Amino acid sequence: MELGPTVQVHGPVGAASVPLSAVAHYVNQVVPLTINHQGVFPSVTLSFNLAPDVALGQAVDAITALSSQLHAPATLQNSFQGTAQAFQASLSSTPILIAAAVLVMYIVLGMLYESYIHPITILSALPSAGVGALITLMLFGYDLSVIAIVGVILLIGIVKKNGILMVDFAIEAERKEGKTPEEAIFQASILRFRPILMTTMAAACGALPLVLSHSTGSELRRPLGVAIVGGLLFSQVLTLYTTPVVYLYFDRMSVWYRRVRGKSKAVVNAPQPAPA
Repeated sequence: MELGPTVQVHGPVGAASVPLSAVAHYVNQVVPLTINHQGVFPSVTLSFNLAPDVALGQAVDAITALSSQLHAPATLQNSFQGTAQAFQASLSSTPILIAAAVLVMYIVLGMLYESYIHPITILSALPSAGVGALITLMLFGYDLSVIAIVGVILLIGIVKKNGILMVDFAIEAERKEGKTPEEAIFQASILRFRPILMTTMAAACGALPLVLSHSTGSELRRPLGVAIVGGLLFSQVLTLYTTPVVYLYFDRMSVWYRRVRGKSKAVVNAPQPAPA
């Protein structure tokens, strides 16, 4: 009679054959030869390639949306590995990096000018550069990739010098020539127009090879050049108008603050009437 698989049991009285079904349950089925693990949990790796004209960010968003639609149990977890994981990590840390760069520049400019207001006036040119870079990327059909974000970070240092040239000249005109803030910033806008234009065009022309290149790997570097050129040209037009406005606004606000503070001190230090 066929008893199926058996195991040998050795004891003091000898050996005996025991059917395997007495100690285990087995079925015939197709199973993988190996089981991969991520940590202590079994895992399955699904690889994918990008279709033409599809960015990695779009693919990541599509996969994330699809995984949420599957209504998988809570015990089933998914995560990206490789390039997709590096992409997500870079995007999550980019806002912190930009905020830290702006904070460091504010502290340095504050120590340089010994003021809390003038650094804000100088940094007011940064939003126009960021908006210009985003608009240019959209016009040319590029996504905000990691390399494009690097271009935006480079713009922070390049565009900041426009505000420094104007504000520094206006401060010196007020202190040494006794000009009013309106006259000082107007003269700074006229006399500093040529240096600002020359430095902006030099930086933009230096990034043009990245935009016009068609060599191997140029598609990776092209968003960098597009972001730099677009942000510089856009900020060049707006900086000459927005920086004087911000300069005068903060100057009037500081005058108002000093007047209010002076009145409060005068009230505090006023002599009290003698008791009758």
